[in-house]
Amino acid sequence: MIKNKILLSVVAVSMLALGACASKGDKTASTPPSTSSSAYDSTAGQGTQLGDEDARAAAERALTNNIVYFDYDSSSIKAEYASVVDAYSKYLAANPVAKVRIEGHTDERGSREYNVALGERRANAVKDALLTQGVSAAQVSVISYGEERPAAEGHDESAYAQNRRAQIIRQ
Repeated sequence: MIKNKILLSVVAVSMLALGACASKGDKTASTPPSTSSSAYDSTAGQGTQLGDEDARAAAERALTNNIVYFDYDSSSIKAEYASVVDAYSKYLAANPVAKVRIEGHTDERGSREYNVALGERRANAVKDALLTQGVSAAQVSVISYGEERPAAEGHDESAYAQNRRAQIIRQ
């Protein structure tokens, strides 16, 4: 776990350094990046591939949404959350040492035991969707909190809808 945190810190610092280097260039040029067979920017001297900064930024933006919401008493992933699963499957495929924990949650309705089981089914549904897209099982862990960690306090449908979720946490 400490090794993963150190690795993430090194990756974060590297990404910041690459971002600082990329921001020095002229962004007003009207010509698109070269698509020649030599995909390296010879002027940067860094050996970075053209478009890598944009791809990394897009990937980071895609990973900011880490919640899949569910219907009442359901563990089926709705089509509108396929993009969340896709973003994380691409991230995990591109980073074989990366790991995620999927936390399953429910609203307060139902017994504690039922809600823990439902939260686990929700987390496993997201895990199964990731595995279907080629993610290694070793990269994904699952935990259910049931109703114990609500995202929204309240006893109405609005609060319930926010609490019926699976949350993907990068480790």
